[in-house]
Amino acid sequence: MPARGPDAARLAARVRGRDVLVAVEDADTFLAQVADTLAVLRTQARAVWLQHPDAPVAYRLVLRDEQGFRAWLEEVAPGKLRIIQRADGFELTTSVGKLPGPDRNGPSVPVRGGRQDVATLRRELARLKGRFTTSDDLCLVPSFGTEVAQVARALGGTYVAPEEGLFDTLCLVYPTPRPAPDAGSP
Repeated sequence: MPARGPDAARLAARVRGRDVLVAVEDADTFLAQVADTLAVLRTQARAVWLQHPDAPVAYRLVLRDEQGFRAWLEEVAPGKLRIIQRADGFELTTSVGKLPGPDRNGPSVPVRGGRQDVATLRRELARLKGRFTTSDDLCLVPSFGTEVAQVARALGGTYVAPEEGLFDTLCLVYPTPRPAPDAGSP
């Protein structure tokens, strides 16, 4: 799925102005591996959807690279709600700080039984949405070593019922692709 050079140009031509459904069937595909592809989709696709690996549902996303995420954070708006997806759980952060979890130094929603606790994530996001009622967008910021399937599962925490999302806009922050090495550079 990586798209660099000629592959990126072919992908750009195929998706230009279209809605794109990203379906990752390999559980071992990591966010960092698809950064180039996401960069092409961000600039060329009309809309990008990420399919949930275990359910017949997909999430419409606004893709942001690291620079785009920083610009979003700098916008003057209350809340700026975001989920930092870590290996040990979810850290829920707002413009006024981090929502504490059971361990003040740990994630807001720790993993339970070795798995992401999406049910608790949903409950805590609903609570935050109740406090920041004008926050209509949410950014998911996974660590770049996170599997894309886990990213899609986490997005399930932003819905309280089928077709009833807590937020109007879901943003996914992906790693900024590094430029391809030049033949003459180290």
